[in-house]
Amino acid sequence: MAALKRKAVTDERPVKKAKAEDKRAPKTSEGKKDTQKSVVKSVLQAEDRSFPRGGGSVLTPIEKKQIRAQADRDVLFEAETGQKAPGLEDEEAELFSEDEAPQKVVNKKKEFSKKKDGKPKVEGSGIKIQGLSYKTLVVGSQVLGYVSAITGKDIALTLPNNLTGYVPITAVSPTITTRLETLLAADEAGQETEDVDLKQLFHIGQWLRASVTSTSSPSSSAEGGKDKRHISLTLSPQSVNGGLDAESVVVNSTIQASVRSVEDHGLVMDLGLSSQSADVKGFVSKKELGSAYPLETVQEGQTMLCLVTGKGSNGKVLKLSPDASRFSALGTGEKDTKAPVVNEAPVIDAFLPGTAVNILVVDSGAGGVAGKVMGMVEVSADVIHSGAAAGGAGDGKATVDLAAKYKIGSKVKGRIIWTLPGDDGARKVGVSLLEGALALPPPVGKLAENASPRQRGQAEGVEQGLPLSSTVEEAKVVFVLPERGLFLSLPEGGKAFAHISQISDTRIDVLSSSAGKYELGSSHRVRVISYNPLDGLYYVSLKQSTLEQTYLRLEDLEVGEVVSGVVERLILGGKSGITGVLVKISEGVTGLVPEVHLSDAALQHPERKFREGVSVKARVLSVDLEKRHLRLTLKKSLISDDGAAIWKSYEGLEAGMEGKGTVVKTMSTGAVVQFFGNVRAYLPAAEMSEGFIEKPEEHFRVGQTVQVHVVSVDKGREEMKVSCKAVETFSDEQSKAWEEVEGGQVVDGTVTEKGAESVMVDLENGLRGVVRLGHLADGAQAKAEGALKRVRVGQKMSELVVIGKLERSRQVLLSDKGSLVKAAKEKRLVCSFADVKEGGKVAGFVRNVAPEGVFVEFGNGVVGLVPKSQVSAEMVGVPGFGLVKDQTVFAWVMSVDSVKERFVLSLREQSGDVGGAEKKAKAVVGGGEVKMGMVVKAHVASVKATQLNVRLADGVQGRVDVSEVFDDWEGVGNKKAPLQRYKVNEELEVKVLGVHDARSHRFLPISHRQSKAPVFELSAKTSRVLEGSEDLLTLDTVQIGSTQVAFVNNHAEDCIWVNLSPNVRGRVALMDLSNDAGMLQKLEKNFPFGSALRVVVKNVDLATGRLDLTAKMGTEQVALTLADVSAGQVLPGRVTKVSERGLTVQLSDSLAGPVPLVELSDDFEEVDLGRYNKNDIVRVCVVDVDLPNKRVWLSLRASKVLSSSLPVRDAQISEIAQVKAGMLVRGFVKHVGDRGVIVALSGKVDAMVKIADLSDKYVKDWKSLVEVDQLVTGRILAVDVDAKVVQLSLKASHVDEDYTPPQGINDLTVGTVITGKVRKVEEFGAFIDIDDTLPKLSGLCHRSEMAAKRVQDARKLYSEGDVVKAKVLSVDVKARKISLGLKATYFADIDDEDEEMEDESEGEGVELGDEEDDEDDLSADGGVEVEDERDVQSDDEADQADNMDIDGDVSAKPTSGLKTTGFDWTGESFGATANGNVSDSEPDTAATKKRKNKKPEIKVDMTGDLDKYGPRSVSDFERQLLGQPNNSGLWIQYMAFQLQLSEIQKARDIAERALRTIHIRETEEKANIWIACMNLEVEYGDDERVEEIFKQACQVQDPLEMHEKLASIYIDSGKYGRADAIFERIVANKAFRASPDVWLNYATFLMGNMKDPARGRSMLSRALQSIPKEKNRPLTAKFAGLEFHSSQGDPERGRTIFETLIEQWPTWSSGWDMWVDLERSRLSQITAADEKLEAKEQVRTLYERMTAQKMKKRRAKFVFKRWLEFEEKEGGPKTVERVKTLAKEFVERLQATGGDEMEE
Repeated sequence: MAALKRKAVTDERPVKKAKAEDKRAPKTSEGKKDTQKSVVKSVLQAEDRSFPRGGGSVLTPIEKKQIRAQADRDVLFEAETGQKAPGLEDEEAELFSEDEAPQKVVNKKKEFSKKKDGKPKVEGSGIKIQGLSYKTLVVGSQVLGYVSAITGKDIALTLPNNLTGYVPITAVSPTITTRLETLLAADEAGQETEDVDLKQLFHIGQWLRASVTSTSSPSSSAEGGKDKRHISLTLSPQSVNGGLDAESVVVNSTIQASVRSVEDHGLVMDLGLSSQSADVKGFVSKKELGSAYPLETVQEGQTMLCLVTGKGSNGKVLKLSPDASRFSALGTGEKDTKAPVVNEAPVIDAFLPGTAVNILVVDSGAGGVAGKVMGMVEVSADVIHSGAAAGGAGDGKATVDLAAKYKIGSKVKGRIIWTLPGDDGARKVGVSLLEGALALPPPVGKLAENASPRQRGQAEGVEQGLPLSSTVEEAKVVFVLPERGLFLSLPEGGKAFAHISQISDTRIDVLSSSAGKYELGSSHRVRVISYNPLDGLYYVSLKQSTLEQTYLRLEDLEVGEVVSGVVERLILGGKSGITGVLVKISEGVTGLVPEVHLSDAALQHPERKFREGVSVKARVLSVDLEKRHLRLTLKKSLISDDGAAIWKSYEGLEAGMEGKGTVVKTMSTGAVVQFFGNVRAYLPAAEMSEGFIEKPEEHFRVGQTVQVHVVSVDKGREEMKVSCKAVETFSDEQSKAWEEVEGGQVVDGTVTEKGAESVMVDLENGLRGVVRLGHLADGAQAKAEGALKRVRVGQKMSELVVIGKLERSRQVLLSDKGSLVKAAKEKRLVCSFADVKEGGKVAGFVRNVAPEGVFVEFGNGVVGLVPKSQVSAEMVGVPGFGLVKDQTVFAWVMSVDSVKERFVLSLREQSGDVGGAEKKAKAVVGGGEVKMGMVVKAHVASVKATQLNVRLADGVQGRVDVSEVFDDWEGVGNKKAPLQRYKVNEELEVKVLGVHDARSHRFLPISHRQSKAPVFELSAKTSRVLEGSEDLLTLDTVQIGSTQVAFVNNHAEDCIWVNLSPNVRGRVALMDLSNDAGMLQKLEKNFPFGSALRVVVKNVDLATGRLDLTAKMGTEQVALTLADVSAGQVLPGRVTKVSERGLTVQLSDSLAGPVPLVELSDDFEEVDLGRYNKNDIVRVCVVDVDLPNKRVWLSLRASKVLSSSLPVRDAQISEIAQVKAGMLVRGFVKHVGDRGVIVALSGKVDAMVKIADLSDKYVKDWKSLVEVDQLVTGRILAVDVDAKVVQLSLKASHVDEDYTPPQGINDLTVGTVITGKVRKVEEFGAFIDIDDTLPKLSGLCHRSEMAAKRVQDARKLYSEGDVVKAKVLSVDVKARKISLGLKATYFADIDDEDEEMEDESEGEGVELGDEEDDEDDLSADGGVEVEDERDVQSDDEADQADNMDIDGDVSAKPTSGLKTTGFDWTGESFGATANGNVSDSEPDTAATKKRKNKKPEIKVDMTGDLDKYGPRSVSDFERQLLGQPNNSGLWIQYMAFQLQLSEIQKARDIAERALRTIHIRETEEKANIWIACMNLEVEYGDDERVEEIFKQACQVQDPLEMHEKLASIYIDSGKYGRADAIFERIVANKAFRASPDVWLNYATFLMGNMKDPARGRSMLSRALQSIPKEKNRPLTAKFAGLEFHSSQGDPERGRTIFETLIEQWPTWSSGWDMWVDLERSRLSQITAADEKLEAKEQVRTLYERMTAQKMKKRRAKFVFKRWLEFEEKEGGPKTVERVKTLAKEFVERLQATGGDEMEE
């Protein structure tokens, strides 16, 4: 074996590729032979050269083992095949994405040699041949893909070498991504937008170029396993086109493009080129689209792989074609030069996947083919894509000799299928030489109709022939890769590959091609697993387990199929504890059984029936291939019934079909039934049972299996209605009889069933009929009830009339009413609309009674209406007109509408026929009949506002409309009452126009008379009567712009109605009526009925019959526009909307504006929106006009509208410049947001109120202080005119009249004395925050202005937080700089003014403490020379002072209060510190005198108040803390004080300060502070802050105590859920759960606060496993006590626990005492007498049991004493005496025994 190993590593073996330094070596000349071989020797040889000192090996044992195994495999391969071991790359052979050990890659090295003809041989390429695999695929790789599947969310691309990638919908193109974002925004806004459907953008079989974005997805495993293999791709042109510029794109190359726009002549494409070529676009001519892309179906954003067919003349346009039939690089067979193949390109990056190229072969062999493009781009084709295993398909050869087929130096065509980025910046390029890849044909279904046979053959060659999961009985081995797998040929000419892991169920390390089971030529049974059109291979498996497996994929399952499986796991949750079961059908196929499909009956404990590993039988409910979901059912009713119909599609379903379904939802109106697949149906409540079902949920439950039959089905809409009622099947005779029966027939039948409301009858023709109660007799309901009583089952009923058919129940509606039977016999029964004749009398029955009338039914469901006006007078006042359903009625037909097939009836008896009215209309006037156009005499009967009622003759009436009285406007005398001049009985000459129709208010020709007593329409116009004018104004003759005379007919809310003629009616909008608002406000007075108006026609709409008019004449009638109005103008308007925020007022048809609350009144308190109603007419004043934005602001203020001189309380603010800081204003709350409140001061000016400015008090729920539209009063704090910002305060202290507004920089003047606080101190000076300024102003006090003496370092004199008094020295408003001075001399004048007070204070003799406390008041008058330091100020100091910011809102750092030492105003303390002494020239008396200056004023002794009231200010707390720094109670009071001021952060700072200050030994005091901190954060902080403080507290305090305290805090704050979580953390901690108190506290919380006794009781079993055994008994007793104490407890359960304990430990005295104490405690809480008596007996029994036990003398005394106390309190004299007797007996027995103990 050793010899064999040495032979395996000799130099004759193929060797590795040369190293990088060898590649860089200069090439030898053509004629010179390379004398030194560049051979990389084996690992063992390398070991010899680098043998280390000491004889050790550099190889690890594992490496040695790997080398030994490799050598064994190589020797075996050489012995069997006679060939040298092939050097295949691991990545190239990973065809099945299996994890295999990496193999060394060796390439055969070629030497220069001379051929026989003397020409040199081609040098070895050195190109590494590799294939695409998951391991070699990296982010940024580009691949050619084939669309194999499309879902709603992504696209599956088949990639080379059996890889599959996925393109999410968001990675298609930027346009599609934008559409998705728009769609999402529209969904949130509730708008409808067209969805993005990937199936419309792509098609199966489409070729695309993709770029890899990731190769893995995070694992969903909870154990944190490895990431899942998942190749994510993008199709975006910006990513896949490599950032090329336009010049680099060559003709005949491929480029991916997305549709930018769809034009009539073609497509404009987005190419995603580099930024330099961003303006270059692609264009696809309509002719170049091909049959796969119809122009009308192309959408923007659609991505296509296109062939570059040319370039525009200017280089700005690339001509493209997405037609895959033009991609073929095989040529047409005549001239290959026409094939789209790229020979050269300006840059190597232009060679991208999808492009066909010419390749110069530089190496070929069993491992593949290597070559170069353009002599510089190295490409390779692996063993698959070089066609090495293409033999055996039909030529009889086992393999193809690649060296012979692709001779070195020859040129071949190939297509680039992938490119991989290298670490050195170079790219690895893979090509395919296969015919399918070179052709890239379109799918067969997308071929053009005139496609050539060759194109069709190419397309069919790529298509999948064998179905997946199918089995091939004989597949022949044609090529063996010893360590990778087998290439096989299929009987029908296809090629297949079986990976080594898919050959056998047992492990195979090496395959042999010359011997063994899988030698060349052997045949095997295989199963197709997948197909790759790019590889041209079927991937198959020879494993016996795979061949026997029933289902390989989800696609193999059919809906409705019965399958067997094993319970894989249960899904926990829901009420029953199980929401579903996962059933494993086969390897890789798992289905879900929902809870409702676990069983036919509801299971209480499904986990007992469906344990993991149990075999089950199921039926497939649905298969969702897109979501990869499989739903199963385990219901026996659905599985066992093999003959039942499987409804898995709406197609094929017909009414009457029966099937089984599952109720999935119940509603008040019915239920939803689920069948198989996506088939669902609606089960109405009326179809659930033969009887009435009021509540379906009480009769049907979710999950119930029901047998139904189809009532109706709409296949297009996929809707179906089913019924549970029994279906009666009809025989052929019955069906024929059913078709023949119709309304009006008279039939006989036999009574088969009698009910309370109906009678069932079997007819002689075999049909079944029903006679309702009301149809048993004519007349009243009592008659029908009497007839029902006389009916007997089996009785024969003759002469029944058919009145209808019930199609659903197949029943005939019958009637036994004599009137209907008679009408039917006489053929007068109405059974169709054709039977209805006007004027005829008909018999029917009541169908329904409504307020508007009575609906009368006849045969076959014909229904007529009796209006209320046609009901007899005596019936009108009776409820329901005195009629009931099915009651017989006789009616007369009044009118018939043949178009709508409606007719009107009357219950009023008619004399003769209805047409008699026409006879009366033929009245004789003046000896002749009234005719159209006749002029007759008439007498005025009455005068109305809009008409004259006249008499023509006896019984003949007429009317003259007001519009037919006057010929023109001038003829109208009294405009408000034109007809007032006519008197009753006045005679008129009138002309007959027609007959007046009272219903439509129109007049008709006399031939259309319909009324009983017609009213003639007449005209009294002179032009008609005397001149014979026949011109009648109609709507179609009205011209827009013409002037007409109109008369008011009616008033509406927003208009008035006028008549131009009896037939023409129009409307005048209120705003078109007048410009005088006063007139519009009183319409009834100014425009009464009948009043005349002169109007102009605005618009005529003949389609709707609408006529719009205006009463404004001349310039007034021009519609008011925004350009016509101006500020200050007062106009009338109509209120169109009233809301809580104000009014909307319409000024014209096209102009309206808002009136906010602030513009309703001059006094905001008088604002009342209830005064205004819609359509009210108001006067408004235009406040402002914004023409660009087309807006107008209006006001209803009396001062603006009426020019009122009344006082204006709330002045109008028209612009922000009117608002000044300090003003007290009122306004209405406009908005309440998270950052504050916005208050409207006017229509255009709003003010912002910060949260801190809402109230002087701290309010946690600050939003409750205000509400929208609330009237508030506030003070203006600041105004920024430029930024248009107004800051307002609503604090009561600010609103107070004595409030002093904060100052701004403009308010400060030189010489002003201010107070402030030192914010920052530098060596050169101090920055001071000035009090009472807004925004906060800061000034600089240079060190030269601090004291009379020279100050070197200001930091030694002042510190941050010092309160000081300063004088303003200068103010630079423009630069916003303020200079301050602190010298004592600046305040000398103030001190002189107080000399009198100083003298008085001297006499008082008040002692005010140490002199150190008053050094800040020392005078500088002692003669000290003061140098002016300003002259020596450094440049750096000046620069730093110049850069100060005086306007920022600087938050001062928390301080400990005012310093007790004060400040040295003179600087002498600084000098003393520096020099060691002070000036002798300054008398002590001066200092003493000055010390008395302000002592009585600012140093008043408040110690008494402090003791009386406690600390009430920051200084009080600071003073007390100086003496009690370890007092946690005082610190907590200090924190509470800050919280009352809403200073939460300061409270936190105080807590931190307390923790630093309190001594480390004071652990309890520190613990109190930590608890206060947790309280603070729970109340005011967030969860993260609470957790942070809690962890810190646990680190320095007792962790268990902190846990319990936090839980207690949560309980007190009502946050029980978080308290529960803390308790869970406690019991989960090993260090805590050993304490019994922990468990008892948790159980108490669960039973008391959480109201969950079950969980509380479960704590006991957990506790007994965690605590020491000696503590089990006491803890159990305490849990029993919980049952007595807790409101959720059960005392009986507690007694049971105590009984168990006492039984085990009968002498446990503590247990007895605890039990009896609990019973006595319970007794004290009982009020009911019966319960109390029972409780007393319980206690008494316990005492008796205790005394019966063995006890010591001392114990007995204790027990009897307590028992006696109990009886004295709760019992009576007898029970007390009994206790004494028992005690005496016990003592006697004890004495008798003579011992301390006594047995029972």
